[in-house]
Amino acid sequence: MNTPSSRRRLAGAALAAFAMLALGACANAPSHQSNNSDADLALINEVMAKVRAGYVEPVTEDQLTKDSLKGMLTGLDPHSDYMDESEYQDMLSDSEGEFTGIGAELTREDSHPKILSPIDDTPAALAGIKPGDIILRIDGVPTDSMTLKDAVDRLRGPAGSTVRMTILRTGDKPFDVSLTRAVIRVASVKSQLEPGRIGYIRVTTFMEKTQNEFVDALGDLRRQAGGRLDGLVLDLRNDPGGLLDTAVHVAGDFLDGGTVVSIRGRSPGEDETFDARPDGDRLHGVPVVVLINSASASASEIVAGALQDRRRATILGTRSFGKGSVQTIIPLDGHGALRLTTALYYTPSGRSIQGEGITPDQIVLPPKDEQVVEATVVHEVNLPGALKNTGPMDSTAKPGTLTPAMQKEEASQDVAIDPAVIGTIKDYQLKVALERVKEMVARSVPAGRS
Repeated sequence: MNTPSSRRRLAGAALAAFAMLALGACANAPSHQSNNSDADLALINEVMAKVRAGYVEPVTEDQLTKDSLKGMLTGLDPHSDYMDESEYQDMLSDSEGEFTGIGAELTREDSHPKILSPIDDTPAALAGIKPGDIILRIDGVPTDSMTLKDAVDRLRGPAGSTVRMTILRTGDKPFDVSLTRAVIRVASVKSQLEPGRIGYIRVTTFMEKTQNEFVDALGDLRRQAGGRLDGLVLDLRNDPGGLLDTAVHVAGDFLDGGTVVSIRGRSPGEDETFDARPDGDRLHGVPVVVLINSASASASEIVAGALQDRRRATILGTRSFGKGSVQTIIPLDGHGALRLTTALYYTPSGRSIQGEGITPDQIVLPPKDEQVVEATVVHEVNLPGALKNTGPMDSTAKPGTLTPAMQKEEASQDVAIDPAVIGTIKDYQLKVALERVKEMVARSVPAGRS
């Protein structure tokens, strides 16, 4: 989770940067700590020298430095990392919503890259690539020895060029599929008008342009509805998050002032509260239902949590992912950047959703024919090294409403929805949300209004 600023919030020379970071962390520490740091740096240098001299294949100092930095950061928690300059530039491009490739979000599970989700209307989606597909080969090269970055680099390339993947899908034999790379311009907001002057807006990720796209979509829906909307469904399912400030702005489009989210860091100077604009509610109080699921994370949880705590919306679906931490992107002057977890965030009532997620006001599961077969549902709490939930921000705040027993029962029921179903006439969760909005509209309409 990051935000544009001098440092974004999510959120040879490289070795020197590592040394300065290590020493800078203890610049004002007692002398014995400084001695310990010197000894640690000497040990690192000694190990690197022995690896360069004795490893079975030649290895460069830059490679060792990069791997050392990655190991140091990824060992802290699931979301901290070191990005080399290429990875950092890719991240900046992605946050702007444009890149060249096949259009799919990847993760690495066991020994191979795995499709998290194809992006709508991209070569991957049009070719029928599905969540859970495992990539065995890319252009004939086995992927079992590739890092996730290597796999992404091989899948990206000039627009118009072709890449061939060997896919393993549950229940099928491995098969090949050829895709023509394209410039992927990710529209993070999609909308449609439903009967009864009910608007439907889906936010797929929180990028730099998302709030502008959201405001434009709202205006288009209002015009299609003849000048006014009577209700809205905000769909945050399968939204992995993104920029902190964008989440604050989108949540603020439903609120007239007041707190959206608070962040608390290691020192009081890092604490900050983000408020909505006075008179910011662009819907003027019309009923709202928010759809979430286990793949709704980070920035999408900030929006859902704010609207739930402020009683501005009814939350429907399944428990969200539970990523309640803030990452800051710290550039390293041409040598990449750190993605460092620097704070936890709290909903307006002061509760932390770290490892717990947002519990819907109404749990609604997609039916079996809309599920991804044998997909494994993962929450933040399942990730190795995930930070523990330290409780509410202060003693007066109420903790999360999901008890351990409820978590266990719900986890046994939770399922992954087929992305191709989201927002279509087959979407059962959307149907329930629309009915709920209509009920809310009926209760809120003054007597005599038509």
